[in-house]
Amino acid sequence: MKRVPKFAVLTLSAMLALSGCGMTSDPLPGTIGEDGQPAAVTTQDYAPAEVIKPKDGKKVKIGASFPLLDQFLQNVANSIKERAEAAGAEVSITSAEEKIEIQLNQIENFIASGVDALIVLPQDTATTAQITQKAKAANIPLVYVNRRPSELPKGVPYVGSDSLVAGQLEMEQLAKLSNQQGNVAILQGDPTQEAAQQRTQGCEEVAAKYNMKVVFNQTGLWARDKGLALAENLIQSGQQVDVICANNDEMALGAINAFENAGMLDKVVVGGVDATGDALNAMAAGKLEVTVFQDAKGQGQAGVDTAIKMVNGDEVPDIINVPYQLVTPENMSQFQQ
Repeated sequence: MKRVPKFAVLTLSAMLALSGCGMTSDPLPGTIGEDGQPAAVTTQDYAPAEVIKPKDGKKVKIGASFPLLDQFLQNVANSIKERAEAAGAEVSITSAEEKIEIQLNQIENFIASGVDALIVLPQDTATTAQITQKAKAANIPLVYVNRRPSELPKGVPYVGSDSLVAGQLEMEQLAKLSNQQGNVAILQGDPTQEAAQQRTQGCEEVAAKYNMKVVFNQTGLWARDKGLALAENLIQSGQQVDVICANNDEMALGAINAFENAGMLDKVVVGGVDATGDALNAMAAGKLEVTVFQDAKGQGQAGVDTAIKMVNGDEVPDIINVPYQLVTPENMSQFQQ
């Protein structure tokens, strides 16, 4: 199956777009009230705003624990550093090296050192209860960023993006570029994490809508080298694949390398998520058709602002949504730095 020319791109339905900055209050799966029952949450879309500073000139110390610092998450970390400096706050950032036990130890060390607030990007979104309990026991404000815990207690806000929308946006565009037909391969991130689960679900839902068959669905753990290995295995299997729907840009770039090395890149359309610098370079070179912008700067800024508001004793929404945006060759210049 030949790919549609790269610049024959149609506009996505506005029904998939997130817009507006108002506050809403709706039930949301996974949000738990003090009684242990599902609770309604307040949700607000992120919009750039003035830096939030600590009240009374207090010197606020923030501990931030990341699961790892890949290209995208390093951008989030840089944004956290910049926003904290602008607010006059001190921030310490650590990487858990993708190990739950290391992240828990980091949280304990931050608490013992007397931080005023915690920002956590969880390694495993299904096992955040221990982190939440430790922060609550120490009466330290906790903000989860980028990866939404499967259970989110009231009073513990989440700053991030709706990963289901990312998968839907990506696959809708890939489907259009392939005339809504052909076989689909999904490259998953870490299946223990909400982002991988939801982006994969979005891919699957859109593929099913167009009766496109998902013939491959395996995890590449967000890594370029693993995306390369998965795509090489796929090519060697002889299975026909027309669309690569990767959960992030790193795995998409690995798949591009594999298909390019095999002389088969013109047989597939490839998409990713994050709109990293490397991904945009690949798009400019005509190798990557689709990516979805995840606002690393917005997530970092909103994470710090929310943490400082909580230290100040101010009310914050339960969910601060940082909307995704579709990136194609037509609009990619808006996302290049």
